[in-house]
Amino acid sequence: MSAVEGAVVGLGAIACVAGLLAVVSTRLLRAALWLVVALVAGAGVYLALGAELVALVQVLVYVGAVVVLVVLALMVTRSPLRAVPEHSGSAGRRLAAAVAGLGTAGLLLAVLVPLARAWDEGGTAAGGAGGPRPADSEGIAEQIFGTWVLPFELLSLLLLVALVTALAITRGERTR
Repeated sequence: MSAVEGAVVGLGAIACVAGLLAVVSTRLLRAALWLVVALVAGAGVYLALGAELVALVQVLVYVGAVVVLVVLALMVTRSPLRAVPEHSGSAGRRLAAAVAGLGTAGLLLAVLVPLARAWDEGGTAAGGAGGPRPADSEGIAEQIFGTWVLPFELLSLLLLVALVTALAITRGERTR
C-alpha cells in the first residue's frame, strides 16, 4: 500500500468514525464538533488525492460557514449543552433509523462497487473507453468564480440577513 492509499484509508476511517459519533452524540455541541472532525478528514482525503481546490472549498464552505452557523444557532437558541433524555428517540425509532442508514449504505455500495470495477477495467460506467477523467481545477474554479459567483454572493447575503435577524429577535426577547 502506498503512502497516498494509506492516507486516504486512514483519513476515511477517521471521517467515518467522526461521522458516526456526530450522529449518535446526545449533546448537540459535541455532535457539531464531531462534524467538524469528519469534514476536515474528508478534506484531507481530497487533499491526499490531489484535489486541492475541492479540499479548500470543503474547509471554507462546510467547516468555515455551515458548522459555524450551526454552532451560532445553538448559542442563539440557548439549546441545552447537556444531554436531554426527552430529546432521545425511542428504541423503535433508533432501530428504524439504523435500518434506514444501513439500507442507504447498501444502496450506495450496490451502485458504487460496479462503477469502480468498470473503471478499473479501463471503461466507464456506460461501457465507453477512457476510465475516470482527472479533476480539472481550472474548469471548476472558472465555474465557481465566474459563472456562479453572483448566486454564491446572494446566498452569503441571505445567510447574513438571517443571522442578523436571529440575533435581533433574541436580543428583543431579552429587553422585554
